[in-house]
Amino acid sequence: QVQLVESGGGLVQPGGSLRLSCVTSGFAFGSYDMGWFRQAPGKERELVARISAAGFAIYADSVKGRFTISRDGAKNTVSLQMNSLLADDTAVYSCNARHRSGAVNYWGQGTQVTVSS
Repeated sequence: QVQLVESGGGLVQPGGSLRLSCVTSGFAFGSYDMGWFRQAPGKERELVARISAAGFAIYADSVKGRFTISRDGAKNTVSLQMNSLLADDTAVYSCNARHRSGAVNYWGQGTQVTVSS
């Protein structure tokens, strides 16, 4: 059974930091690109960051220099370190696994991140 379980969301003040984690099981982690998406109320879901199986990472322009994605093949985990958070970063963040062929996608349930004073 495929599982992607996110954790680490919460309420943080502007300028603060959070670290999201996604623990996965049930699929060949090393054959999948891993990503974090987010969806704010009234907006479409957007890609925040993705890291390939080889470790190559891409970021949305809005988070470059503030967020860092990483993966741990030994623990089948992908993380997102978020620094200098802004109110505009408020959203539900979801973990995604995409097979390198592009043919298969798995999703986590999502974790809420709220940036507010």
